[in-house]
Amino acid sequence: MPDFKSINQPFSNTIKIDGNSYLYFGGTAYLGIPKNQAFINLYLEGIKKFGLNNGTSRTNNIQLGIYDEAEKVAAGRYGAEAALITSSGYLAAQLTVKSLSILGKVIYAPTTHPALWLTDQSANQQTFNDWKKETINLINTSNEKTWVLISNSMNNLFPEIYDFNFLTKIQPEKKVILIVDDSHGIGVNNNGMGAFINLPVKANIERIVVASMAKALGVDAGLVLGSGAVIAKLKNSNTFVGASPPSAASLFAFINAQKIHHNAWTRLQENIKLLTAGLNKTWTFEPMFPAFLAQDATLVNRLLKEKILISSFPYPKPESEPINRIVLSSWHEKEDIDRLIKALNF
Repeated sequence: MPDFKSINQPFSNTIKIDGNSYLYFGGTAYLGIPKNQAFINLYLEGIKKFGLNNGTSRTNNIQLGIYDEAEKVAAGRYGAEAALITSSGYLAAQLTVKSLSILGKVIYAPTTHPALWLTDQSANQQTFNDWKKETINLINTSNEKTWVLISNSMNNLFPEIYDFNFLTKIQPEKKVILIVDDSHGIGVNNNGMGAFINLPVKANIERIVVASMAKALGVDAGLVLGSGAVIAKLKNSNTFVGASPPSAASLFAFINAQKIHHNAWTRLQENIKLLTAGLNKTWTFEPMFPAFLAQDATLVNRLLKEKILISSFPYPKPESEPINRIVLSSWHEKEDIDRLIKALNF
């Protein structure tokens, strides 16, 4: 059996191991940015302009202006009033949750990513629909006035995109601070706009989105989207003050990559349509999102014989049965997907 855990090359649509070439349908590089030459060229241009990294705090008296510029671009691009950028999605999530959780009663939705946990959370086996009904009743019947709801924007493992419009049923005198992790949706869902523009707009609902930019967007950084007041509060937190920012070169590439991201998104949607049209069994997936959950436990080994690799790992515990998913990317060619369809339907 080849060693698939010591790969020493960039991920792409193909991986070469022991002299064999495998098609690869896994990971989170939904827009194929890690091998997008136009994006790489922007990154290299950014390195020439700003150097490799910047280890100074954002509160230093001498600053690179590109950080403020990148935050303004991100806010405008994804529909928010303001934005904050950190060195990782985990840091963005932690500083947001730690700063805002003290403002009200905290409720976690099922399958919320551990990056948003304050402490270890017990497993919640509820469906999202059951949770939201329970949450509406709990908030509306409680004496508690302010609530902090923390959730993913979607479940990318068992693909399901969540609708938060149920929050409009909460009594207007109740204050809701909604923190949504959109790490897998930003750059892909809602025509690439992500979750923020779809969150309910009401006077009693404060909308905040956190996200890793390392997945679809291809940048090792974290993002927070929200109101000007919330972002200002987060920028005054000890976590933000004490942390170094991401590389300026990466943000230079992000600022100038809107067309690259759009073209990659269009290509991704073409790939999704091509695979969807060729499936002849029951799969779980969301329209326009590139993850396809298989119900066939034997699929991973059957495809391996055809030199095709898919995402397969035990979940939610190490001793659990593996979940098997096909994950598409913009880097896949039509012939890659045709070969995959042929293997699936054999």
